[in-house]
Amino acid sequence: MKKYLVLLACGVLLAAAPAQAQRKTKVKVKSDMAGTAANRLLPLFGGLSAEAAQQLMGPAFLASIDKSFPSRAEASKFFSNKGYEYINENKPDTALYRFNLAWLLDQKNADAYRGLGIVASRNETPDESISLLTQGLVLAPTNSLLLSDLGTSYLIRYQQTKKKKDLEQAQKHLEQALAADTTNAFAWQQMARIQYYREDYLKAWEAVHKGRSLNVGSLDLDLISDLTAKMPDPQGMFK
Repeated sequence: MKKYLVLLACGVLLAAAPAQAQRKTKVKVKSDMAGTAANRLLPLFGGLSAEAAQQLMGPAFLASIDKSFPSRAEASKFFSNKGYEYINENKPDTALYRFNLAWLLDQKNADAYRGLGIVASRNETPDESISLLTQGLVLAPTNSLLLSDLGTSYLIRYQQTKKKKDLEQAQKHLEQALAADTTNAFAWQQMARIQYYREDYLKAWEAVHKGRSLNVGSLDLDLISDLTAKMPDPQGMFK
C-alpha cells in the first residue's frame, strides 16, 4: 500500500506543478494570533470557514497579501505553487500550510485541494485524500491530474477494502483522466494495476508500455514484478 502513497505524492501531482512556482515574492505567513499552530497544520484549517480562517490569520497577514499581489486569487496561485515546491523538498507540514493559505485566499483554486490531497495521501487510509481531491474535482472536473490522483486514491482504498466499488471508482476516474489527457503517463501505470487486478495481464502490459513510452519515471517496478510472475512481458523488455 505504501508504494502507491509515494506515487501519488511524488509522481502524478508533482508532474504538473506550474512554472510560476519559481516566483520569488516574499510574504510573511505567520499568524497574528497565538495558539493557532494546530489549525494551520490541519487541511482546510481543520474545517474552519474561510472567514474564520482569515480571522485566525489576522489583519496584518491579509494586508501583506493585498500589498504584495494584484489580487488574492493571484496570491492563492503563488501559495499553491510554493506548496508543490515544499512537497518536492519533503516538507509536508510546510506544504500543507501553504496549500491552506491558497485555499483561504481563493476557495475556487482547485490546486489548493489537490495539494492538500497529496499531503493527506501520507495517511494510513486514503479517505481524507479522496475527500479533498473530490472537492478539487468539483472546481476542475476535466483536470487529468486530479482525476488520476483520485483514481489512484480509490485504488489505494481497494487494496485495503477489496471492495469492487472502489476498484470501479478507480477505473472510472483513471479512464476520465486519460480521456482528458492521453499523455498522462502515471494514469497509464495505474490503469495497468487495475488490469492486473482484473487478471487481464495483456492489457496490463500494454498500459505499462504506454506509460513507459511517455515517461520512464512513471514505471511501477513492483507492478512489473507482479505482472512478470503472471505473464512474461510480450515485448520482452522486462524479464
